[in-house]
Amino acid sequence: MQLSDINNPAERKKLLWAAGLGLLALVLLWWTFIGFGSSTTTPRRPTVAATPRPTPPPSQTSAVALPVEATEDLHPLSYPVSIPAVAEARRNIFVFYEPPPKAVAPVPTPTPPPPPPLLLANVSPGNVYARTADFTLEVSGDKFTPQVRIYIDNTELPTRYRGPQQLSATVPASMISNPGSRQILVRSPDGTLYSNPASLNIATPPTPNYSYIGIIGSPRYVDIAILQDKNNRELLNVQRGDLLGGRFRITSISEKEVAVNDVTLKIKHTIPFTSQGDRGSPMQRPTPRIESEDDDP
Repeated sequence: MQLSDINNPAERKKLLWAAGLGLLALVLLWWTFIGFGSSTTTPRRPTVAATPRPTPPPSQTSAVALPVEATEDLHPLSYPVSIPAVAEARRNIFVFYEPPPKAVAPVPTPTPPPPPPLLLANVSPGNVYARTADFTLEVSGDKFTPQVRIYIDNTELPTRYRGPQQLSATVPASMISNPGSRQILVRSPDGTLYSNPASLNIATPPTPNYSYIGIIGSPRYVDIAILQDKNNRELLNVQRGDLLGGRFRITSISEKEVAVNDVTLKIKHTIPFTSQGDRGSPMQRPTPRIESEDDDP
């Protein structure tokens, strides 16, 4: 390759033009991509918050590198938001919430217990007075056997079998010494046969309604007791063997009490001495016992 001749003026001129054009091209490239840092600034336009757009899928998103000048103009935008006042919604005060009714589980009907194998229909007597003597209790029913017994408050009584519908037993006086109610049951000792329960009512016996307020007596005469009827306040002078109210017979008289016997129920009662006559009239005060007769003429 033949080099240019620098001594030739025409060749020299061509080289100068080529160097000048290359330098001009470099300057234009520098100004286009980098710039010369001039103080003139382009006026910024107000940034308006754009409506956010849905982000496309990763497959459609393309990474775009922003210039440095564009990133300097980005800054957070503070936009005050005020909620307008809204009037309270109207409501009907007569409309209120009613909870639904609760579901009530059905109550299962209880299964009645099976009837007892034995039937206890009647007891005789069904009512007695307390403190009376031994008596015979008759029990009537059905399906009785010689193995069953009569029980009063779970106490077995010696029972006499008189047939499938009849039983009897002697009730001792100790079982009816106090008023109240006693349960009667017919069953076998092992409990395989049993009946429905029945009741024996024990009532309080009648008592003499008198007060013992005084005594009259001497060694030669039978003592006389002064009694007062509590109903009409009447005074009575009674001796041993007298009958009070047609029911109570006087059996003994002492300074402490008067013993009487109920002729109907065969029950013994005592009337204790009381000082009630000391606060009453002279007729109600007890008369002292005379130890000896006056011998003066």
